[in-house]
Amino acid sequence: MSEPSTNEQPTPARPAPAATEEPPVLDADDEFYSTDDASSLDERLSNLTASITSSVVDYPVEYGRRYHAFRPGSYKFPNDEFEMDRLNLAHAMMVKAIGSRLYLAPVDMDKAHNILDIGTGTGIWAVEMGDIYPEAEILGLDLSAIQPEWVPSNVKFEIDDVESSWVGHKKYDFIMCRYMGASIKDWPKLMQNIYDHLAPGGWAEFQDVNTTFYSQDGTYSEETATAKWMTAFNDACAATGRDPSVGPKLYGWARDAGFQNVAHYKVVAPLGPWAKDPWYRELGMMNLALTLNGLEALSLKLFAEMLGRSQAETQVQLVNVRKELKSAAFHAVFDIHAVYGQKPLEA
Repeated sequence: MSEPSTNEQPTPARPAPAATEEPPVLDADDEFYSTDDASSLDERLSNLTASITSSVVDYPVEYGRRYHAFRPGSYKFPNDEFEMDRLNLAHAMMVKAIGSRLYLAPVDMDKAHNILDIGTGTGIWAVEMGDIYPEAEILGLDLSAIQPEWVPSNVKFEIDDVESSWVGHKKYDFIMCRYMGASIKDWPKLMQNIYDHLAPGGWAEFQDVNTTFYSQDGTYSEETATAKWMTAFNDACAATGRDPSVGPKLYGWARDAGFQNVAHYKVVAPLGPWAKDPWYRELGMMNLALTLNGLEALSLKLFAEMLGRSQAETQVQLVNVRKELKSAAFHAVFDIHAVYGQKPLEA
């Protein structure tokens, strides 16, 4: 297997995880929350998610948030500026989690002429790839046209639903599918479509999470407000026919679709800045900001339409979750998964 083209990617602040390596057990630093650092937690979270200027399109507003108009109802989460900021933070967290890289697959970028980004969101991954690899043509697909207007000349965006029939016969050298849990109904079908639209020898990479929080030291239990919210979220997603915790299943789906040279990476992500290790502390701060900023986005419309909850009922629950997450009541983590595979040359 050829080695990854990492020389042009952002310089890793930490080596990429090993494919067979189990994440470490993290030591907690409970003194963090009794210092000046803890008192400035809200300020640090705010700075971490500072607004990023983006173009605005006329979309329907429900539950006080803006949602996409293309095939309305198929995606229960907003696309407004707050959500765009959150998606950009999710990008930063995923990049950090895999060693400050945009991808892990050993793609020969000298030969990667056509790259597809599925569920491109704000387009940040596609834009950064376009800057680094100006010879490649990069296409980002999403349900919402929330991407910036000023992008590298080799980057284009289209509104499309990847769960519909794929139009055209273009083959790609690299396809990225990232952070799509709770968005896709039929993952095996999507995997097969991705496989079919790769050029022989092309690579696909999938990055997603297991939304089930747990603790390595037993401090997190199902009796917490956070666990009860997570159960409601998982139940509501299940009611839509979508699974938010696809990370652990990506490897098997990739193998079943026919990919070869499949590798699976797992990174443990703390929920909050409680880890002693500075790298994990920063990752935990990102994860906490991502979770706090996503509570409304992930709950209001979804809980109302799938669970029959009122907006007031959901907001009360979210207040309790926010208080708990900021109090360091537990040392919760979840797992980030990255899987890549190659289409055989003879396929």
